[in-house]
Amino acid sequence: QVQLVESGGGLVQAGDSLRLSCAASGRTFSNYVMAWFRQAPGKEREFVATIMWTGDKTYYAESVKGRFTISRDNAKNTVYLQMDSLKPEDTAVYYCAAASLHPYGTLYTNEQPYDSWGQGTQVTVSS
Repeated sequence: QVQLVESGGGLVQAGDSLRLSCAASGRTFSNYVMAWFRQAPGKEREFVATIMWTGDKTYYAESVKGRFTISRDNAKNTVYLQMDSLKPEDTAVYYCAAASLHPYGTLYTNEQPYDSWGQGTQVTVSS
């Protein structure tokens, strides 16, 4: 498994931007598909975005498409989530995840292939 540490969450107003970071341990980070999920109070955790191990392909949930951008820097073992035009309904704990047991995988949107998870970072968007 991979150790993941998220950062960058906080309290912002609707329309503001935030950038989340997720630092990963391990020398084979560049082989993993990475993703962001989120869990709002009283709701199940849901998929947000995923990025291919090459960094050249991404996929987003419809609710964030056009507002969020996932990217990665394999030299820094870090994946990012740029969140623009934030809405109150984006309020949630955001988790990054790695599919480290599926190297050179594809863009997974369900939780099952992701074997490593961070502790989560809170994002709160006020109206």
